[in-house]
Amino acid sequence: MIGGLSRALCLAVALPSVALAEDPCADWVPQPKPQNASRDIVGQELDVIQERGFMSFAVYEDFPPYSYEEKGQPTGIDIEIARIIAEDLGVEARFNFVAAGENLDADLRNNIWQGPIIGGAVSNVMMRVPYDSAFTCRVEQVVFTGQYMTESLAIAYDTRAYPETPPVPLYFRFDPVAVQNDSIADFYLSNLAGGQLAPNIRRFPTMAGAMAALDQGAVKAVMGPRSQVEFWDIPFVEVHEPPLPGLAKSSWTLGVGVNFRYRPLAYSVDDAVRYALEDGRIPAIFEAYGVTFREPER
Repeated sequence: MIGGLSRALCLAVALPSVALAEDPCADWVPQPKPQNASRDIVGQELDVIQERGFMSFAVYEDFPPYSYEEKGQPTGIDIEIARIIAEDLGVEARFNFVAAGENLDADLRNNIWQGPIIGGAVSNVMMRVPYDSAFTCRVEQVVFTGQYMTESLAIAYDTRAYPETPPVPLYFRFDPVAVQNDSIADFYLSNLAGGQLAPNIRRFPTMAGAMAALDQGAVKAVMGPRSQVEFWDIPFVEVHEPPLPGLAKSSWTLGVGVNFRYRPLAYSVDDAVRYALEDGRIPAIFEAYGVTFREPER
């Protein structure tokens, strides 16, 4: 996936820590409210959602293991978590597969609080929204809630190429490494050591393409979100998380976004996620997809 999600995650890990930990919004000056932002509000209230019997979720398209279609059916970790949320609210989950925008602001604007410029509509909930306390101050139109996992950067590598020790990023001054184009890993490796790694970086439109290159021996390693590199079951490939010098954060919390007008819906969604974390349903989903589950900061 190119664009919004990758850049959204990049934003989540690149934002500097806020000096005033007690109040991350202390240095934020509220901006003028956006105009013409209320054209698509029908059917968003919790009682209306429950009365009509379904709720809509925005999920990123072609994004395994989180959200993708298999034999015409929505599948993936985010799909299963969304179904848990909907079931807890007593309604059916319906999915809007969306393309990533230019950045996280655009994704939230198009899918949660305003709607796309041409066609489409807002969704009740957007899945896989990176959480950063400073960023939440900037986007007042969205409630950031329902944190359900912690994601981190990792390297998948061919153990035959590295039989003794797993590779660290500086190894890629000499060895080819694959990344998803315009992703955190791409930005990080491209700028590391004054750009010395650039000649050995192989960029692919999707993580599936990057992992296929590793499987075929075209590269010796792939760098990306741990969940994505773990999902592909490839012989002789292992995954590890090395130190990443110069990166502000190598892990980040993921949750959901809800329109700020609908606080009762946001509270109910967060409750559903919390229950599913506590009783093990969400960890079980990750296990079923062969992905390591890490508790979110909530």
